[in-house]
Amino acid sequence: MAALGSPLRTLRGLLRELRQASGRAGRAYRDTPAYQHIVAAFRAHRVTSEKLCRAQQELHFQAATYLCLLRSVREHRALHQEYHGKGERSPEEVAGLVGFRLPQQPGGKG
Repeated sequence: MAALGSPLRTLRGLLRELRQASGRAGRAYRDTPAYQHIVAAFRAHRVTSEKLCRAQQELHFQAATYLCLLRSVREHRALHQEYHGKGERSPEEVAGLVGFRLPQQPGGKG
């Protein structure tokens, strides 16, 4: 199993993805229930000098998995936007995309 890294790095990554997902929706991403839940969960499961939280590793693993999901969805959307088909293309345009030229027909057609 790969190392999870620092919980703080995971938290920052989650908040970065949350900020990018919210975009400019009109209200700050810090006012969203998702932000408040993530921060509260990390605060509740941190290790202090008084107690040892056994669920910290479980929370960190779930947070890292959710971070991976958010990043993957964002990257998928970007790829989809860039490479999604723009509709039906003419044979000349398709040939030009791949670097070919269509042969000329005899009689001056084409």
